[in-house]
Parts: sequence; C-alpha cells; structure tokens
Amino acid sequence: MTPRARWFATVAASIVAGGAIQAVGGPLPWMIGPIFAFAVANAVHAGLHVPRAFRYAGQVLVGVALGLYFTAAVLAQVWGLLGWIALATVLSLCAGFAASRVLMRVGRVDPVTAFFASTVGGAAEMANQAERHGARVDQVAASQVTRVLLVVLLLPLGFQLAGMHGDDVYYPVAVPLQPWPLAALLAMSVLAGGAAHRLGIPNGWLFGPLLLGAGLTSSGHALSSVPAWLVNLGQWLIGCSLGARFTPDFFRGAPRFLLGVLASGSVLIALCLGSASAVAWLSGIPWATMALATAPGGLAEMGLTAKLLRLGVPVVTAFHIVRLAVVVTTAAPGFRLLRRLAPSSPP
Repeated sequence: MTPRARWFATVAASIVAGGAIQAVGGPLPWMIGPIFAFAVANAVHAGLHVPRAFRYAGQVLVGVALGLYFTAAVLAQVWGLLGWIALATVLSLCAGFAASRVLMRVGRVDPVTAFFASTVGGAAEMANQAERHGARVDQVAASQVTRVLLVVLLLPLGFQLAGMHGDDVYYPVAVPLQPWPLAALLAMSVLAGGAAHRLGIPNGWLFGPLLLGAGLTSSGHALSSVPAWLVNLGQWLIGCSLGARFTPDFFRGAPRFLLGVLASGSVLIALCLGSASAVAWLSGIPWATMALATAPGGLAEMGLTAKLLRLGVPVVTAFHIVRLAVVVTTAAPGFRLLRRLAPSSPP
C-alpha cells in the first residue's frame, strides 16, 4: 500500500472509529477515535505524519467554541476564583515534581529529562525547554503525550461510568447561528491565533481565538454560535495530531521507560485528583469540575471534556490557562533553583 493510500485508509478508519464511539455513547468520540486509528496504524509501521496545521486548526475551532462561555458575569465569577487557581497551580507543580522522581526510578530516566517530562506545561513547550537544558527531547515529548492520552481516555470515561454529568450553571451565550458572521469570526480567530503563536504565547492557536471570543462575548458582541459539527471537527483534528505522535520509535522504546511513563503518569493523575479534592473541599467548587480543572491534560482536551459533561467550562478553562502560563514561565527557573539547592540529587 502506498503512503497516500495508508493515509486515506487511516483517515477513513478514524472517522469510522469516531462514529462507532459516538453511537455507543462514549466520551469525546471524535478525539478518541482518531487517536486510536493513527496510533494503531503507526504501531504497524504505517509511518504516518500529521501536519502541525491539523492541531492548530483544531485548537482554533475549540478556542472559538469555549470563548462563547465567557460572559461578563462569568468573568467576574472567575476573577473571584484567582486565589483557588493559584493554590491549584502550586499543587500541580508539586505533583509534577513527585511524578518526576517516579519516572527517574522506574523508567531509569536522567533527572533533567524526568523533570521536564513530568511538569504539566504542554508537550511542545516542555520539549522546547528540555532541549535547551540538554534533556532527551524524544522522551520528554513521549511522556507528555502519553500522559495527556491517559487523561483523555480515563477521566471522561470514568466520569461517564460514574454518572458524573454536571448540571452546569455556565452556558455558552445564546446567539443564533449566522453563516457570514460565523465565517468572519473564524477568520478573525485564525488571525488572533496566528498573532498569539508568533508572540510565543503557549497554545497560541487556542488562546488567541479563546481570548477573542471571550472579549466579544463579555462585551455583548458575540457574532454567532458555533455548530456542533465544527466542534467535532476540532476534536477530530486534535485527535489525529495526538495519535500520529505515537511513532514506531515510541513503540520500539525500552520497556523500562514505557513502564516509567505509565507509572509516573498514573501517580501524577492521582496526585492531581487529590489536589482537586482539597481545593473543592476548601472552596466549595464541585469536585468533578475541580478534577478537570486540575487534571494533567491539555487545555483543549479538558475544555472539551468539561463542555461534554457540562462541568464548569469557564472554570476549567481559567484554571488551565493560568497553570499553563505559570508553568511555562517558571519551569526553567524552577529547574535551575532545584539543581542549585540539591546539586547532587535529582533534578
């Protein structure tokens, strides 16, 4: 089979898988379906690659949809949660450090690689910082992507099986679907995403459209609603990008490293759920919402999960935005500080 034929066959399989998961009522069907299709294809040496534009386009669509939740009243409520967001961010940083020790011991990974592989700050951002500090970039990226995959697979499914669907008081602003204003909104979102990306803002292709949508919504100038099929398309594009990252080299990796990734990822998820319990108990925020808000997954993935389960979309989004900004800006200085304080011990 030619590379092009393998590509189209996998795309078809991802659509069938997404449709099948949706038919049985599974969570995030249009993300999980393509993840499995592309990962399985690469496991049998299909050698498939997905252009970065896929993930960027998916992030733009998700950002536009999430921005519709940020009315003026919601922004005021989220502002009042900044103290809890700061606490959750600190707890996430501590959880990432603990998980790095597990990755070192179980996966036999060097301290620098373990630190950046376990810090909850996004695969691309942490891989870039890891490269500057001499870490194994391939292992950092593999660990980050695998952890996000674990979160995407386990949390939505676990919540659904436990019946944890929320009765969210947060809803997207009620505006009619208007084709031309929607086209204008999408065009503006692409420009906003591109500008944020060029400025080096983490997850710029998602954050730019999200900020644009939130600004329009909170000021009472939302242009149009976003149809469900566009949100599903965003899921699918992100799922294809995540699945294609599981290359043959990843599957040929040392079993000890893979075991360490799974062990450290599980520890990190458990610690973040513990942090969610503490913050929920202190703040009164529903536990399920806090579980998604503190989960060591990506902003787009957790925002979509919150939207699907009706669990505090703007709260979850705000927690992840602040954590991402703090982690990306403090990971390198924090690493240097830890190395100075304990030069003979990891990291």
